[in-house]
Amino acid sequence: MKSLLSSLFCLFLVTLTGCKTEKKQEIVKETSILEKVANAHGFENWNKVNQIEFTFNVDRDSTHFERSWIWKPKVNEITRISGADTLTYTRKTMDSIAYKTNGGFINDRYWLLAPFNLMWDKNNFEYTHEENMTSPIAQKPMHKLTIVYSNEGGYTPGDAYDFYFEKDYLIKEWVFRKSNQQEPSMTTTWENYDDDDGIIFAIDHKKDKENFNLYFTNVATIPDK
Repeated sequence: MKSLLSSLFCLFLVTLTGCKTEKKQEIVKETSILEKVANAHGFENWNKVNQIEFTFNVDRDSTHFERSWIWKPKVNEITRISGADTLTYTRKTMDSIAYKTNGGFINDRYWLLAPFNLMWDKNNFEYTHEENMTSPIAQKPMHKLTIVYSNEGGYTPGDAYDFYFEKDYLIKEWVFRKSNQQEPSMTTTWENYDDDDGIIFAIDHKKDKENFNLYFTNVATIPDK
């Protein structure tokens, strides 16, 4: 009898353990397409970044524009450097000048870190994902991820973006569509990738058959001490 009870108790433990294992397997969450794209660009390393510096540049025909930024994401302190002018502010204490300046920061940062915004903004947009869609510039079959922002809040509510990428999930091209209109407002490449301590940046964004390049210089991340 004692042997039988011992056997039954062991069987109970095995069954219980098996049930627990099965339950654990049931709650494993599949990685979303948003996470796959963000992580391909180093999103999992973002929590190590204490400060990021970059200069936003646009060359169009014979003109050049640039402005530099220093961002401390953990305290949300932003410094804009444009020519001889410097302005430092925090997102929580913006006056009218800082608010206007912050519009430029949001634009420039989005160009640099759009893959991360897929995670930061995921509650503010709807998205669809399609495979084997022809990219607008390279005319190659790629994944197409479309996000459409809500019509409330932000600097450009209701705007849409189409991201094109291959099996490495690194963005190769994108299309910006203002107010989710059908026709593209701007289409550029994402190229010349650079790795800075595990954060992957596309340095150049070029238009097809136009003398245009939006690019970044002096990009540097400073980790926590």
